[in-house]
This record gives sequence, C-alpha cells and structure tokens, in this order.
Amino acid sequence: MVRIYLITDRHAIPDVAGAVAAALSVLPIGTAAVQLREKDLASDELLRLARMLLPLCRSAKAPLLVNSDIEVVKAVRADGLHLPAGGMPIADARRALGPGALIGQSCHTREEVARAKEDGADFAVFGPVWDSEGKKGQGMTALHLATKAAPISVFAVGGVTPPRARRAISAGAHGVACIRNVLGAPDPASAALEMWQAVSK
Repeated sequence: MVRIYLITDRHAIPDVAGAVAAALSVLPIGTAAVQLREKDLASDELLRLARMLLPLCRSAKAPLLVNSDIEVVKAVRADGLHLPAGGMPIADARRALGPGALIGQSCHTREEVARAKEDGADFAVFGPVWDSEGKKGQGMTALHLATKAAPISVFAVGGVTPPRARRAISAGAHGVACIRNVLGAPDPASAALEMWQAVSK
C-alpha cells in the first residue's frame, strides 16, 4: 500500500536516479510511488529519464507515474499518469491508457478532490498544506476537509516534514507527497526512512 509519493524535480535534486534509488532502497516494498514531474523537459529527454527510473521502481514494486505526458507513459509502459489541476480531463486519460493505469490528480480544494473521484482518478494529491516555495499553506483543517470530500486516497503535499507527516495522517491523509524533504535531502535514504517511520506509526 503506497503511503509515500516521491516527486522528482531535477532543479532541486542533483542526481534524480540516484536519489530515487537511495530512497526506495530503505522503504518497504510496495509502500512508495514515484512521480516523474519534469514539466520543462522535452518529451525525448523525459522519455530517457523515465527509462532510467523504471527499473528502479520495478525492483521496489513502486508505481512510476509520469506528469501529463501520455505518450511517454505508453512508450516506457509506466504505471500511470499524474495530472495537474485543470489539466487534461481524467476521462480522456483513462480512455487513452485503459482501466489498469493509475491516474492521480493534483487538487487545491476539497471540491477538486470530490471532482477527481467523480471523474475517475485513483488518488488525489492535496496542497500545499504547509508553506512551500513561496506558496502559502492551507493548513490542517483544509486537509481534513479534503480527505472527507470523497472516498479517494488523499496525499498531503507542501512543506511535509516527518512531524508534519504524522499530523497529516492523523488528519485523514492516506499518505504524503514529497520533493525536497526526501529526494532533495542530503541523504535521501535517511530522509525516506524518517518519513516512513512518521507515516507508519
């Protein structure tokens, strides 16, 4: 059961593949997923990076989802697609990828979480919960309401640290999504282990 959603950002992570490998190496098999979220990469470069990450994810039984690019998902046979709020309709993605693909969506309101479920998403990533990269956090009440908006797994994102991860789970989140606090940490393996200990207590 996935509880930690690792999100890549090569601008904050010097060695994306190395960081993903390190984090996955310490997490229990099947408890993490990886989102390849390099929005500014051309499709051919995104494809190259996806091909690097896929075997790492397969060995850890960690689903690999690609941000927005259906053609890359198909080309590498990744596990699914992650859509931004207001992006491609989930129904279109489902038609293109089939019923077995994982589809996640970023949501910023409880109404968007409810709509994501109604439209057929498998999970939602809600945030920012805490202040992150110049974005103001919405807070724990907003997270709690989002988790109650629909019967769908909600991952908290935005400024997530291990102590905050524990609070997010207590508020109803299924898991947490992280960029800098795991993959972008000086020691991604230690950071991943701390995060896992927080969400699994």
